[in-house]
Amino acid sequence: MISFPNCKINIGLYITGKREDGFHNLESIFYPIPFNDVLEILPSDTFSFQSAGFNVTNSPDENICVKAYELLKEKYDLPPVKMYLLKNIPSGAGLGGGSSNAASTLSMLNEIFELKLSLGELEKYAEILGSDCPFFIKNLPVFVKGRGEILEQINFSLQGKNLFIVHPGIHISTKEAFANMTPQKPEGNLLVQALYRPMSTWQDTIKNDFEPYAFSKYPILQNIKDTLLNLGAEYVSMSGSGSAIYAISENELNLKSQFNNFTTWSGKL
Repeated sequence: MISFPNCKINIGLYITGKREDGFHNLESIFYPIPFNDVLEILPSDTFSFQSAGFNVTNSPDENICVKAYELLKEKYDLPPVKMYLLKNIPSGAGLGGGSSNAASTLSMLNEIFELKLSLGELEKYAEILGSDCPFFIKNLPVFVKGRGEILEQINFSLQGKNLFIVHPGIHISTKEAFANMTPQKPEGNLLVQALYRPMSTWQDTIKNDFEPYAFSKYPILQNIKDTLLNLGAEYVSMSGSGSAIYAISENELNLKSQFNNFTTWSGKL
């Protein structure tokens, strides 16, 4: 079986408090985008895992897909499989590629071995693997709260918009990024209210709390954001804890001429 795990962008990201369990509470909009890895899982006599592409490692102990398999194997005594992962989505970019890989692994194993797990049950397993993982089970736009596990589906679409992503090859540690945050709850239900206003207002009203830290440490990220705005994008932001910068626009933007040395992706939503 082959699947194409997609990633997401964060539209706004507010760190609202430190939890007793060591995690942080946050508020964000997760929006799925059609920028994909490729994952193949086949029944086999012996277990094996191979990967290629961005930030690859063929060490099973280090890959979240393998951890997802082991999680279900412990409960359902799964037989061995062969796993092949092609990484197109850069790691440490704030796009949730690894979380998507894990969620796809759970869904595929559920189908291959007819485990008959509901979407809710798959989400609970996904939560064990990582805060962003449950989102990718249903893969629909959501308002996210808690440490990322509280998902409220929203009636919102960017269909027809052009999306552009620029990744400068910088890997930002999520742990390090959170360590440099001072939690601050936004006034009112700012994010959801702002989302439904015209996109022309987003740049002034929808923020990512990780940007000040990331931009101060890696000034190239501010340069990328400014360039995308100057090219005419309606809204530009860093996704997650970075370092991918995305732009949303009604019109196509010529990224290749501006970012020859960076990884770029563009597509229509």
